[in-house]
Amino acid sequence: MSYGHAVEIVETDEVVRRITVTVNGKRRVVEVEPRLLLAHLLREGLSLTGTHFGCDTTNCGACTVLFDGDPIKSCTMLAVQADGHEVTTVEGLGTPSELDPVQEGFRQEHGLQCGFCTPGMMMASRALLNREPDPTEEDVRWALSGNLCRCTGYQNIVKAVLWAADKERGSAPAAGDQESAR
Repeated sequence: MSYGHAVEIVETDEVVRRITVTVNGKRRVVEVEPRLLLAHLLREGLSLTGTHFGCDTTNCGACTVLFDGDPIKSCTMLAVQADGHEVTTVEGLGTPSELDPVQEGFRQEHGLQCGFCTPGMMMASRALLNREPDPTEEDVRWALSGNLCRCTGYQNIVKAVLWAADKERGSAPAAGDQESAR
């Protein structure tokens, strides 16, 4: 079938753009194709595999990272848009020896099962606690409403975020003291 349009095929060298982005506190200069998604840069270019792909349509939130402190879904943001900005992934939250309170809360309150949604949930939770140190259960549910979990039923995730908020305010139960938790 022909529509009467002439098509010219042009062979060109691959176009790349040099960007500077701070990822987990470390300044990185990388060359990326203009169409590369931020999630691909993080996972494949920088080997930060905590950022998961679940849907590629912003529905699941598994790819949530902090962009200048705000939660965004990295599967629909171009890497070139991060030029000059700061990105925090789940790998930037804490260390194995010193967990972020959100990570500790997920452990203490059993806020994960398969773990696929967990990095995105943690990043959305960290963003909430950064802007609201004393959230209500409703605040937590609203902040996590863009992140889907198919395993937990959300109850323990909400408890984990509230636990982390309590810990940051100095009122969380000691590790292993599950009986006195909310």
